[in-house]
Amino acid sequence: MEKERQRGLGFISGLLAGVVLTSLVVVLAFGIGNNVAGHSATNAETDAAGVSVTVEQGVINADFINKLNTIETLIEEYYYLEEVGDEVLREGAYEGVVAALGDPYSVYYTPEEAEEVFAQSEGIYYGIGAYVQLDTVTGYGMITGTIKGTPAEEAGLRAGDIIYKVEGEDMAGLDLTQVVTRIKGEEGTKVHITLVREGKEVEVAVERRKIESPTVEHSMLDDKMGYVQITEFDDVTVNQFTEALKDLKNQKAEGMILDLRANPGGNLYAVVDIADMLLGEGLILYTEDKAGRREEYKSDAKMAIDIPIVILVDGNSASASEVLSGALKDHGEATLVGTTTFGKGIVQTIRTLRDGSAIKLTISAYYTPSGTNIHGTGIEPDVVVEFDSEAYYGEGFDNQLEKAKEVLSEMIK
Repeated sequence: MEKERQRGLGFISGLLAGVVLTSLVVVLAFGIGNNVAGHSATNAETDAAGVSVTVEQGVINADFINKLNTIETLIEEYYYLEEVGDEVLREGAYEGVVAALGDPYSVYYTPEEAEEVFAQSEGIYYGIGAYVQLDTVTGYGMITGTIKGTPAEEAGLRAGDIIYKVEGEDMAGLDLTQVVTRIKGEEGTKVHITLVREGKEVEVAVERRKIESPTVEHSMLDDKMGYVQITEFDDVTVNQFTEALKDLKNQKAEGMILDLRANPGGNLYAVVDIADMLLGEGLILYTEDKAGRREEYKSDAKMAIDIPIVILVDGNSASASEVLSGALKDHGEATLVGTTTFGKGIVQTIRTLRDGSAIKLTISAYYTPSGTNIHGTGIEPDVVVEFDSEAYYGEGFDNQLEKAKEVLSEMIK
């Protein structure tokens, strides 16, 4: 890749407490400086994170601080139900400022939550082994899949299950990372989750265990077809994908099915590297920020595998999955089979504050090589096939995969 690398965070990628979050994050920048952009350095006060802010102009002014002090005094004097610590109130204020943006992908993280986010790309964690993304209809976390052999699979969690409550606490209004911190816990303990499945509440108790998450699985199918499933785009995904391609080449694969169903996204640089192996030379995607600044991500490598490709997608294929699907589709290097993708065409960055807390903000929109922004619309597959859940869960028959094999067979001929 031509671009200088900064550490990226996964469509956030990685598994957190058995959860992969739907996000595409470009940059992690550490150590915010002494001044907040847009404010002068005069009459500055320092907040709990060690960040200097002005009190005479902008949003953070003397009136704002005086009002916060008044609210705090009223709470201390009159609030009846229980004692609330100063730190809880401060964190709530920080969280509220970011929540006022009305953007579900812009979030304030406490130091504990930020630590979970930064640890997600290691590929080993203690949790339940479920993939989750935000359900835009309900605002709750939604299961999009489970890892084989994990507690989530053993407990019967399914794609489409809504995470309604964790240990009796309603998850309404919580960011996915906050849901994750409630699901995580000590190894060997159980977490009680209330799911909503097909309009009915389902109670499950899922054991927390050490999860070692492979992000890429592959095999040879009939008629010289290779099959590769990418469950997320993480730090370890590129090497795993490289090894999968090498093995398929050694087994003389004449075509490949790339399964991105229920893949919520992840690390931008990971998906760019993988596209680099499949596209040869060309534009993978570009981003534009609110000032109109354009940044391009290009492939400059020879194809690692030059065979026909069919990509399986669905409504839970999001962010980085859509980057890869859109790039290969626009360049005519793949045929998409399944249903319309999730539709997340925006990019976030995470920046840490001095106390270990962090803020994730939407900073730009991304576009496929043809100039299409798919945010809110998704990518339409070339061959539409609705998933037959009854056949899959009842008989183990994957109708979308069978259609992909049929399409690839014609391409190989």
